[in-house]
Amino acid sequence: MEPGFAEFVASRAAALFRTAVLIVGDRHAAEDLVQSALERTYRHWGRVSAMETPEPYVRRILANLAVDHFRAVNRRPVRLLDHDGVAPDHSPDVDEHDAVIRVLRELPPRMRAVLVLRYFDDLTEAQVAEVLGIAVGTVKSQAARGLAKLREAMASQEQEERTA
Repeated sequence: MEPGFAEFVASRAAALFRTAVLIVGDRHAAEDLVQSALERTYRHWGRVSAMETPEPYVRRILANLAVDHFRAVNRRPVRLLDHDGVAPDHSPDVDEHDAVIRVLRELPPRMRAVLVLRYFDDLTEAQVAEVLGIAVGTVKSQAARGLAKLREAMASQEQEERTA
């Protein structure tokens, strides 16, 4: 095994998996995507490890694989199965978090990737643009539209809960 690769995987695999789950909405597909991204990374580890920070390179592979995942058969994101989701909790914060995740799954893959990388992974707009291979302006517009859709959906859910 290439020097440093095992340490990289041990330290970053969980974060990469979380990102993949949020982007594709399916734990099993996310596992496959992370595995594929790490496999591609390993093949070029000599070059990748020489980078100041290899994680953006791996995230770019992951994001591109996720978009390809949806393009391959022209399908919408798969809904998580009941046993794959977070167990219901009585805490309002957890319930709100679950609601955000449910709404996030309804967004188009690229918009979802922008929001996940920008707000869940806390990357800058420039870093997101680099990871996804798009312009910073595209990141800004996708993030603004995505946040607007999230707010709208959350407001609708709150209204439904009040009337129920």
